[in-house]
Amino acid sequence: MRMLACTMVLLLTAAPAGAAQFKLQSADVKPGGTVAEKFVFNGFGCSGQNISPALSWSGAPAGTKSFVLTVYDPDAPTGSGFWHWVMYNIPASVTSLPEGAGAPGKAPEGAVEGSTDFGAPGYGGPCPPKGDKAHRYIFTLYAVKTDKLEVPPNPTPAVVGFVTHFATIGKASFTAHYGR
Repeated sequence: MRMLACTMVLLLTAAPAGAAQFKLQSADVKPGGTVAEKFVFNGFGCSGQNISPALSWSGAPAGTKSFVLTVYDPDAPTGSGFWHWVMYNIPASVTSLPEGAGAPGKAPEGAVEGSTDFGAPGYGGPCPPKGDKAHRYIFTLYAVKTDKLEVPPNPTPAVVGFVTHFATIGKASFTAHYGR
């Protein structure tokens, strides 16, 4: 009986096949590390360069037809967090974004830069309120089962997230921090 119970616990806690293989990483931003000034927003009292960091990924699940990338700050004092980067319809053949890919016109062919909570498409770096505790910035790459998300023109980040939720077959993420 004890062996059966242990086996059931192992089965219930085991990750889906391939889930441990899907990884998102950055040579510029380390998991658990601090986001460098180069990648910080330039505005709202922040004086960074607002350059998006380089990202790369591997081990996408079988059946991946495109990717969605988000950078989200759950600690923003808004009641709903803050979206810093939303890029969707990234072709499945793409496995990296170079530094600066979040600038206008720099997304991979076919990919769409969604609007951020700064009110414009593209990357908007960290810029928490001065004196606030360091905020978390969650970089997440979703592997999706469709070539293109069925979203209206100029969707909000929440709409992209909603549609992504139902098309996701895998995700990889890491969190970094920034405070001032």
